[in-house]
Amino acid sequence: MPASGSKAAARLRERAARAELLAPLSPSASAPLRFAAALFRAQARIADALTAVHARVPLTGDLQADATGLIEPGRALLEAAVEAGPPPLAEEARARAGEDAEIFASRLHVYWIGALDGREDYLSRALLRPYCATLTGLDLAPQRPRPRSGCPACGGAASVAARRPDTDSARRFLCCALCGGEWPVNRIRCPACGEEDPYKLPTFQSDLHPTARIEGCETCRGYVKSLDLSTDGRLVPEVDDLASLGLDLWAIEQGFKRIEPGLAGI
Repeated sequence: MPASGSKAAARLRERAARAELLAPLSPSASAPLRFAAALFRAQARIADALTAVHARVPLTGDLQADATGLIEPGRALLEAAVEAGPPPLAEEARARAGEDAEIFASRLHVYWIGALDGREDYLSRALLRPYCATLTGLDLAPQRPRPRSGCPACGGAASVAARRPDTDSARRFLCCALCGGEWPVNRIRCPACGEEDPYKLPTFQSDLHPTARIEGCETCRGYVKSLDLSTDGRLVPEVDDLASLGLDLWAIEQGFKRIEPGLAGI
């Protein structure tokens, strides 16, 4: 799980550095990787600001009580999205950056309590990531719903999976899009609906991206992208995920839907 205090910011900066390293090596994914780097750096600045706030007025894990410390550094993240994000996201970020504090906080609260009714809110998730990572790193429980299929620490959804080396095989983990933590899961199980019939859980790979694969489910038609760290321990799942966006586009063409969008928004 994310480390405490400024270490949460350090981990976000490590992800930014990984994205910057990969960008020139992945021409087809260069733009989303450069945007991811800018996003992580903006999130790291929020984590630093929250750490400073916590030293004066301790964070509680209750977003309504803690939201004040998110608003101004959060506007800086929106400005980064305006400058580096794809046009539709940049336009949305520009509009949200100009909202008053009450509306700004209200949007975050709607995401926090899971009241989106199936709608996606990329920017709220991005704004809440450093807050949630800081909380879990300080051993403060985020006061929000925890679906059975979500992250045990914060209730967030898994945007990507990782296969990490174990004693005699690879162990499977899900990576939380909200706090950045990981938790172990059964290797033969759909993270979305719980299907455990291996014949209904196909996997798909491409020679172009040997460390990445699509782990689909025929029951709910959901999928998660999985990165194999047993063959390359340098991978950072949520960052390296971006280098194989072609797999996501293929999966979508086949009628699958990612259970939680990654950093590219798909």
